[in-house]
Amino acid sequence: MGQTPDDMFGDEDFPAYTIGRAAEIVGTTQEFLRRLDEAKLIDPQRSAGGHRRYSRYQLRLAARAREMVDQGTALEAACRIIILEDQLEDALRQNQNRQRH
Repeated sequence: MGQTPDDMFGDEDFPAYTIGRAAEIVGTTQEFLRRLDEAKLIDPQRSAGGHRRYSRYQLRLAARAREMVDQGTALEAACRIIILEDQLEDALRQNQNRQRH
């Protein structure tokens, strides 16, 4: 069964944004978003026509990368740091869940 509009609105992973809108929201260029895809930080879904579609979660990652790059961190290093931070956060969350059960 498909998602309803209410389900999609609350879904952090729903690919709701085109590359143009995503770049506008993040305050960067479409090329920067493509470079994040190449660096494996984000992997946008593709529309039936092959166009990139971004989720809110991916936009948050892109914004973090843009901030780090703006502060002088190399793009590849920023992407690696963000990936490691997310992996650590996920591991800590899983550990907390295991301790509760």
